[in-house]
Amino acid sequence: MTKTPDTRSHVAILDDEPEIRRMLSDALEEAGFRTSSFSRATEFEASLKRTAPDVCLVDLGLPDRDGLALVHRLALESGAAIIIISGRAQVQDRVTGLELGADDYIIKPFDPAEVVARIRARLRKGRPDQDRAATIAHFAGWTASFDRYILLSDKGDEVPFSHAEGEVLKLFLDSPKRLISRAQMQEMLGGAAGESFDRAMDVRISRLRTKLGEDPKNPRLIKTIYGAGYIFLGDVSWG
Repeated sequence: MTKTPDTRSHVAILDDEPEIRRMLSDALEEAGFRTSSFSRATEFEASLKRTAPDVCLVDLGLPDRDGLALVHRLALESGAAIIIISGRAQVQDRVTGLELGADDYIIKPFDPAEVVARIRARLRKGRPDQDRAATIAHFAGWTASFDRYILLSDKGDEVPFSHAEGEVLKLFLDSPKRLISRAQMQEMLGGAAGESFDRAMDVRISRLRTKLGEDPKNPRLIKTIYGAGYIFLGDVSWG
């Protein structure tokens, strides 16, 4: 008898506290997600070689690995959305986590319902438009594959990008040659407005420019309009 594939979104939970793992797993399973839980980074990283989760919930206080270093690696190598769950409540901790590639930052203690809502919001933002199934965009000699999180140059070079960088890139490619203000970016990408969001955006845009081979002093594609926002100057086609 053929086994029906499990199509539920997969959330991987990495936290060394059993109570938190159990609480998150119960809430997420009840909300219709599939979960896997890990107490150590080594176990979590081994699992990534076998399966690719849609969302990773990562605690920073891990017994066997620096949590921020792990978040940074996930942002560079994984297509999953990354949400930090941590007791570190200082603004600088949140800023650093977002700058290293996290998509969201939730402070302990938290309500499991809030975590479920944040995950649902993040997954909605990460999906391509339902009326356009295309996940491949072509622009300025580049091809962006949003299902593989890869930029392909006209020379055949592959450059990976993170989920967080992909959100920003898709925002630009969906609205070429139109000014996008900081307020619009915050509304469309989510997250609290303020210094941490602005710095996270600056870092992601800087990384995108580097990956696209842009001149940092005079970028030709992603232009900063000081005091107003950003504008993407390339022609874009999808499919």
